[in-house]
Amino acid sequence: MNHYTTTLREITRFIERLPAINAFNFEDIVLSVFDFQYKNNHLYRSYAQALGKVPDKVKSVDQIPFLPIRFFKNHHVISGIWTEQAQFTSSSTSGEGVSTHAVPNLRFYLENAKSIFEQFYGSTQDYHFLALLPSYAERQGSSLIAMIDRFIGEDESGHSGYYLHNHDELIEKIHLLRTSNKKTILWGVSFALLDLAEKQELDLSTCIVIETGGMKGRRKEWVREELHRYLCQRFNVQGIHSEYGMTELLSQAYSKGQGYFQCPPWMKVIVRDINDPFSVVQEGRIGAINVVDLANIHSCAFIETEDIGRANGAGFEVLGRMDNSDVRGCNLLVG
Repeated sequence: MNHYTTTLREITRFIERLPAINAFNFEDIVLSVFDFQYKNNHLYRSYAQALGKVPDKVKSVDQIPFLPIRFFKNHHVISGIWTEQAQFTSSSTSGEGVSTHAVPNLRFYLENAKSIFEQFYGSTQDYHFLALLPSYAERQGSSLIAMIDRFIGEDESGHSGYYLHNHDELIEKIHLLRTSNKKTILWGVSFALLDLAEKQELDLSTCIVIETGGMKGRRKEWVREELHRYLCQRFNVQGIHSEYGMTELLSQAYSKGQGYFQCPPWMKVIVRDINDPFSVVQEGRIGAINVVDLANIHSCAFIETEDIGRANGAGFEVLGRMDNSDVRGCNLLVG
């Protein structure tokens, strides 16, 4: 049996175990994933060794080294040897400094994204999805667009679709769907939702509005709380929902309007001291966000992001980006 077959089977077996992960077995599984990726991911092993974080010395999640997210810009981050079926790429104004995330199984990513959404909102078939995003044909390589395209395809009514470039048609569609027996989700990047809100006040009281971040590089930055308050006023809704995801992760977290995100059982956010990557800050204190995403078994499950936030019993909050961090992700989806 060759190494390719062995690692791919290990990855497949682990993926099958994801639904069984819970608060009681999470840490044991995390440590086993660390051991697997230390042995099978040359880049991650080199990084961990440089920090003196070898499996024999790592006994808890807090001791695991988190790979800086910028490594996805100039390295092939994979665990094992396999042939990629898809490659997700971040957006860039210059085309340089793009993050790439190779995945061996696109279907797994789409099923994982669907499973997470349904944990928070119920079946995708209960919704119409109206997207203030570029279509799949316009932006191939985006993990967000691949996910939304899958959700749109779940709506057999034909009403779901992309409306980034046609606000008038979107508004007509929203009015039409007010009497539908399905719920409606309006899903878009922050600045596209803001563009719509500034153009016209709308009664979206029968809709769920989900923003997926993205303002820097397109418009003046808004504090998330201020943005949500403005959108609530203009859209006549009680709260704005949010989705937290990125090219480098295969899982997403959701906020249902309270400002704090919740993760699926196989994903966890740890807030670290900005100046010390191995010091975890107390609940309620501001720090930099590390993400454990066990769906990243094929690449690296331990990602040191460049986001600032804080966590408490309600979940975690994203407050912004670290100084001098690159503009990336959904805020640049629209050219």
